[in-house]
This record gives sequence, C-alpha cells and structure tokens, in this order.
Amino acid sequence: MKSMETEVRELIRKFALLNAVQHEGKARESPVMGKILAEKPQLKTEIKQVAQLIKEIVQEVNSLSLSKQREIIEENWPELLTKRKIEEEKGLPPLPNAEKYPLIITRFSPNPDCVLHLGSARAIILCYEYARMYKGRFILRFEDTDPKLKKPVLEFYDRIREDLEWLGCKPDKEYIQSDRIPIYYEHAEKLLHDGNAYVCTCMSQEFRKRILQKQPCPCRELSPEIHLERWKKMLDGTYAEGNAVVRVKTDITHPNPAIRDWPALRIIDTEKYPHPRVGSKYRVWPLYNFACGIDDHLLGVTHIIRGKEHLTNQHRQEYMYGHFGWKYPEAIHYGRLKITGAFLSKSKIVQGIRNGTFKSWDDPRLATFLALKRRGITPEAIRQLIIDVGPKTADVVLSWENLYAYNRKILDPKANRFFFVVNPVQLTVENVPKAFDVQLYLHPEYPEKGARKYRIEPRRENQGTQFWISRRDSEKFKRKQVIRLMGLFNVEILDVKSYAVEACYHSEGYQEAKKLKAPLIHWIPIDMGMPCNVVMPDASIERGIAEKLCKKLKPGTIIQFERFGFVRIDEVTRKLIAYYAHK
Repeated sequence: MKSMETEVRELIRKFALLNAVQHEGKARESPVMGKILAEKPQLKTEIKQVAQLIKEIVQEVNSLSLSKQREIIEENWPELLTKRKIEEEKGLPPLPNAEKYPLIITRFSPNPDCVLHLGSARAIILCYEYARMYKGRFILRFEDTDPKLKKPVLEFYDRIREDLEWLGCKPDKEYIQSDRIPIYYEHAEKLLHDGNAYVCTCMSQEFRKRILQKQPCPCRELSPEIHLERWKKMLDGTYAEGNAVVRVKTDITHPNPAIRDWPALRIIDTEKYPHPRVGSKYRVWPLYNFACGIDDHLLGVTHIIRGKEHLTNQHRQEYMYGHFGWKYPEAIHYGRLKITGAFLSKSKIVQGIRNGTFKSWDDPRLATFLALKRRGITPEAIRQLIIDVGPKTADVVLSWENLYAYNRKILDPKANRFFFVVNPVQLTVENVPKAFDVQLYLHPEYPEKGARKYRIEPRRENQGTQFWISRRDSEKFKRKQVIRLMGLFNVEILDVKSYAVEACYHSEGYQEAKKLKAPLIHWIPIDMGMPCNVVMPDASIERGIAEKLCKKLKPGTIIQFERFGFVRIDEVTRKLIAYYAHK
C-alpha cells in the first residue's frame, strides 16, 4: 500500500472533488469508495486503510468552497467536467414550438377500467417529464364516458392516482370527464346550431354503406333547427339507445373512410348500464374524439404526446377544431413500444383476475405497476428506461432484461447482501482446527455499512461442524474436490448423498482456493437460518433457508441474495416471504 499511497491518494482526491461538485460542495465517502474499488479492485484486500484515506481526503475536500473545488478539477482533470456536462445534457429532445407557449401543459388520460401497467409508462413519463422540463403543468384526466363497453370501476380511480404517485409522476391538476358532461352538451349544441354537426338516425349499416361510397346520409342535409329538435329527443328519452347519434361534419370524400362524418355523442341506456360515479343521470355520452378534443382545448393542453395509432384521431379532431375556430395543440406521436414477455393487454388482465388465473393485481406474472413494485422494480428504473427510449416515431422492441439492467444499476449500490440456500442439504465438515470469526460485509464495496458476523466453532466429540448449503451446488460436487465456503475456509468433499454432504477441513486462505480453482458456494450455519420462500416471476416458489439476520428486515426492503438475485421482502414472520426481481 505504501508504494501506491501517492497514486491512490490522488485518485481518491479526484473522485472526491468530482462527487463534491455533483452534490453542492459536499462529497460522500461511499460513492468515492465505489469508484476507487471499481478502478483498482486489488485494493479490496486493504479496505480498512483505503477507507481511512477516503475519510481524511473527503473531509479535506469538503472544507473547500464549491468554486475552489471546480477550479481544481478544471486545472487537473478538465475532461471530467466536460463528461459531466454531456451526461447532464442527455435526455429528452426539445418539444416542438415550445417557445410559442407561455406555459407548457401536458396530460395523461387513462380510462379507469383497470390498474396501470408498463404499457402506460411511456405516455405518463414523457408527459410528466416534459412538463417538468419546461416548468409547466401535468394534468391527469380520467376518460370515463363509456359506461357500457369500457365501464369505469370506482376502485381504479384511486389505484391510478396511487400508481402515478409511486411512479413519481404526481399530477398538478386532475379532471374527471363524467363531471364535465354539461360542457360537452354545450359544445354539441353549438356545433348543431352552426350546422357543423347533425343528429343521424340512419341504421348503422346503411350509414356505413353510404359513407364508403362517399355519399352523405339524408340526415346531413336537414336544417340545424331539425337537428336541435332531434338533440332534445336524444336527451329526453324519445330516442332509444342505437336510434340516434351526433356526427361531426367532415370532408365526405376524405381518403380515409374513418374520418368521414365521425360520431361524437351517442345514447347509452344507463338504467341498464349505470355509471359508477353519476348513475343514470345522463343518457347521452360523448365518444372519445369529442370529449378528448374539447378538453384538450379548454384545459389549455399545448402538447399532446401519444402513440402513432392516434394519428387518425388527430385528423378527426382537427375538423372539429376548425368548426370552433380553435388551433390544434402540438402533437407528438411516438412508435409502438413492445416489451417481449410482458403481459400488457388490459382486457386479458381483467379477465385473468375474474377467472382466477391471476391471484391479484400485483400477481408477479403481470406487468402492472403494482406487480413490479411488489417484485422490487424501482420507479426510477422505469422512468430512466422510458426517458432513454424517448418519443421516437419508430417502433421499439424491448425485453425484460432492458428494464432489469436499469434496475440493477439502481439497486446494486444500495442493496445489502445476505445468503439464501435454495432446497437445502446438510454439509458436515470434520476436523475444523479452530474457531473462525467471520465478517461477511453487507455490501462488499461499502464496508461502512457493516457486516454479518458469525463465530464458527469446531464441534466436540468429532461431530463435525454443520452448515446448510444448496442442493444446486451439492449436485455438482465430486469426491476429493475442494470447495470454498465464501468468506470462511476451504473443504474437501468426502461423500455426496441426496440429503447430505460430508467433507473435511482443507485450508483457510482464499489464494489456496484460487490456486485449486475451487468453486465458491454460500452457506448458513445449521442453527442460524430461518425458513424462506421466494415467489418467482412465473408465480412458482423457491423454498429454502435464509440467514436468521433477515428477520430484522422490514417489509418493502430490497436486498440481494448472493448468487441468487435481488428480492423484495414481502412478509417477515417465523418465515420470510420475498418476491424475486432479477439477477
């Protein structure tokens, strides 16, 4: 260490100064230690001396002013500040024409017929992040005006609010469309009065036949007075469900038949299909394009950020905007985002809950935010993934591994380490020569977090020292093979049975194990374990034994079971229940 001390000091000083500049002049020891060990892993064997050096140098750096810290970096390592600037500038591309608007307003508009899932993340995060980027406003608007086909459910209003809060995308303002029905009626009457919409009483098949032939239906040619009279009949119950619909006038010869005279409001028998919030108060309900188009204007939405499957909806709404003399908001249409292996169909999720395929909304097989949260996927990982994908127009295909990579980067520096023995078998080690005091660090790169301490003593009367080890390891053992018990000592295998393994003490040092290419396995002293079930992403259960120290963990804590993966603690009783996140 002495021969390297000058070099190591300079390296610590460099990382401490950079960390200080990144945190308003106050460096922290843990990130500096992480950087040092990543750069010079050989220093792990002298961790105490390195920790003491870091402590001294961090104190010295923190005594300097922020401007002095920056000055030293600029003088000695200017490339660090350039790299940091580039990293800070990475992010979302600018919004189109943002400078034309005094306040940027975006919105997320879910239908409260299911909980939110990973497929919703792109719309939420892009809209939220852009609003924050421009110090604007992010709106949550519940689109709940279809009490028949996309029937809203009361529980999901709150669940969606909770999902957004967990994701870190809390809205500045909330609106519920079922509260705004009188506003839609007022605008429908304006369109009818001005001759820009009409009440169509044609049979749907007859209308479709005419529209495909670019021919108007007879209703289109009637006077506004007749249509206003028909409108009253829609409201008062004269017309039954399916007998009349309000249509917005467009170009009847438009190349896309879906845009020609699109439906704006329809009758729903709310005695039969009551709305969960307003019951049967209304019987005429706006369809998506009408309610959405009206609200985007009235709520001041400046930028609509949504999937490119909505391009046709934009063209429909632009006709309505033209009738009112409004300017259409800026629209960004991103490509489809597919995550292979993710269960993203809302209808199939709801069906699976109803028929018992899935136990709950947080079933680990689902990609709902509730399920991801329970497994230990962090909202920060989801947000960073979506920001890096951005609002590209090209379709993007991702895998679970992409998300796991972001999550791993967040969890790895924070998650404490413990041992978990899957499908345990008993290992008996004979001839242990002395007592061993073992310190297993909670985090190998941050020794200041503390350690799990065990005293391993030789058993009396040649009984042998006993451990739990995993059957997955024991099945690979061969007689006379040397195995390294992580952080403890090396043993030689004497006999392998289906339920137990017998071994004898071989040597203590890690270098000896390395020379013999001994596999490393984890272990738990026979009397220092507790039962543990880990629920896997496919809902199967891995049963085993975890360190008894895990009993002190609180539900919600995310840890790493070494050589197994990251898990989130779900329940701590006599048995530990954890949910698997990923490797």
